[in-house]
Amino acid sequence: MATIDEDLGQIERDIRQLKIEYDQFFGGGRKRPPTEIEWRIDLLMKKYSERGGDLKSAQRFRFTNLSQTYAKYKDIFRKKLKQKEEGTVQRHFGAAAKAIEAERARAAKETKAAPVDAEQARSQNHAEGSAFRMTCSEPERESEKVSKLYEALVSAKQSAGEDLGKLTPESFAEFVRKKTKHLQKEKNCTEVEYIVEVVGGQAKLKALVKA
Repeated sequence: MATIDEDLGQIERDIRQLKIEYDQFFGGGRKRPPTEIEWRIDLLMKKYSERGGDLKSAQRFRFTNLSQTYAKYKDIFRKKLKQKEEGTVQRHFGAAAKAIEAERARAAKETKAAPVDAEQARSQNHAEGSAFRMTCSEPERESEKVSKLYEALVSAKQSAGEDLGKLTPESFAEFVRKKTKHLQKEKNCTEVEYIVEVVGGQAKLKALVKA
């Protein structure tokens, strides 16, 4: 029987795969939407929504982030399905689908040229060099800020065609906590500003001290 962390990891992988296959479907590369993956995610989401008390704080934080991401994607897919049924959706392959085809560089250019939803538009902004900025002083009490920073970094990595590797919401939250405390002590500052941007085709995370 899978552990909670294993199930959460499966949800995270399935959400990424779901977006890839929906991009392929909307681009004409698949005949049917990936309903099996969506069904599997829904089952696990329902399971842990009902077992919230069994989750540790880090697991609950991770599950909340996954739930928010999944809900956002489902809303995007619902709208694009409606557009497709009405014959108004543009045919394209998303950046994730291009990554599967080992054409990440070309996909990034195509995504810049024709973004069709909010998620792709945000990736485009990263690719064009715009930066996401967030300032915090007590990250352990600012989970919403840390969550947004994590999503910005994931989005930047995806737009740059980078693998997320071992990056998870809980490991990132711990990194931000330690980094903030270290800089506050070393630089005798109150706040730390984090900046996420894509530079030279690579996702970058910077930490700057603020007085």
